[in-house]
Amino acid sequence: MKTGLAMEGGAMRGMFTCGVIDVLMEHGITFDGAGGISAGAVFGCNYKSGQIGRPIRYNKQYCRDKRYKSLRSLIATGDLYGVDFCYRELPDELDVFDRKAFRENPMAFYVGATDVETGQIVYHACADGGDGDMQWMRASASMPLCSRVVEIDGYKLLDGGVVDPTPYFYMKKLGYDRLLAILTQPASYRKTKSAALPLMRLALKKYPRLLEAMERRPEVYNAHVAAIREDEKASRCLVICPPEALPVHRTENDPDKLEQAYQIGRAETMQKLERIISFLKNPG
Repeated sequence: MKTGLAMEGGAMRGMFTCGVIDVLMEHGITFDGAGGISAGAVFGCNYKSGQIGRPIRYNKQYCRDKRYKSLRSLIATGDLYGVDFCYRELPDELDVFDRKAFRENPMAFYVGATDVETGQIVYHACADGGDGDMQWMRASASMPLCSRVVEIDGYKLLDGGVVDPTPYFYMKKLGYDRLLAILTQPASYRKTKSAALPLMRLALKKYPRLLEAMERRPEVYNAHVAAIREDEKASRCLVICPPEALPVHRTENDPDKLEQAYQIGRAETMQKLERIISFLKNPG
């Protein structure tokens, strides 16, 4: 039996995920592998480094800092979130990411990003939390229209959530047969077509396969989540999600609302804690 943790993205809805993983870490719950898409990657990496409280702490502290996120940065660089600040200054100097702990933790950690030229998902196993892994996490969380294409390891990449809402089925193929899935939308949520599609068709016209994936995104997302729910009914996985829509928008900069989303994640996990422990220990 191999246990795994699969984390959805959702930008600042990821504060819910931070609440979930902090409770899991506080109770000594470990996994053989974990994977994240988008915010699930950049926040979920703290599970492997064992840094309880780090992502909610730095997000609340810097969410209104123009070095972290600003329209000026988007206009000047093509990135709404400042790349140097988010992926160097913050983890190296301001709220240090523990690369040694990340490297020494035997738990595997996977992130997924979308290849803009093929419109397909590409996964990367993060081994040491170094600059290369950071660029893969950045790619996974690089939202179309808000980010430049990230070039690494011969790929041109953007947000993994365009193609694969969670790494759940990727991890399942790798043999993780007791999976906990963290979703950042309530069970009633159904994705609809983005109002930004016309702008995306203009801005991303050189990547037709990516645009095709964007067009299919609602159908793919809804089918993906429905299949996870079917697995849950069959006791093949366990899902943690918000009871209702979270009180944050994707680029939320109100620290109180970020804290609210975080506390909802904590509360949902505490409520299911005994069930989670039993599920992960039970071979089924």
